[in-house]
Amino acid sequence: MKTENPNRMPKLLGYLGLLPFIIPTVFLFYDYHHFMVWRNVLISYAAVILSFLGAVYWGVAMIVREMSIKKRNVMLSWSVIPSIVAWICLLIPQVYGLILLSIFFVISFFMDMQLTKSEAKPAWYIPLRFQLTVVVTTCLVTAAYLVKPVLINA
Repeated sequence: MKTENPNRMPKLLGYLGLLPFIIPTVFLFYDYHHFMVWRNVLISYAAVILSFLGAVYWGVAMIVREMSIKKRNVMLSWSVIPSIVAWICLLIPQVYGLILLSIFFVISFFMDMQLTKSEAKPAWYIPLRFQLTVVVTTCLVTAAYLVKPVLINA
């Protein structure tokens, strides 16, 4: 009887979750007629996913019973910051929103690294988050670079 690899589903879902980052970024190079649509798709999805990453901390703060009140409050506070930043990124000029999102994806990764030092996380989590963060930030920075000339020429 074959046992299933417990790392398979998180990796599969994580990699599939990269498609809404990669596809719009590729189309920014080739589909000039729908440039604004692809840019909106990318920044909107990035905002949603950044919010999702903050929610991890809310969940950990709720389920870990042996946590000090101070640490729980820090985790709950951090958990809402990515959502607020993501929302702001949807309101400001997109070139700045894309850059700010990429910065906060990196910050979120480093926060996750800190979290794994104090709370138990599966062994696959940080390596997967690193891979996903590299692809996400590459897409966002690329899109920011491509957006800038469009804003200047508009």
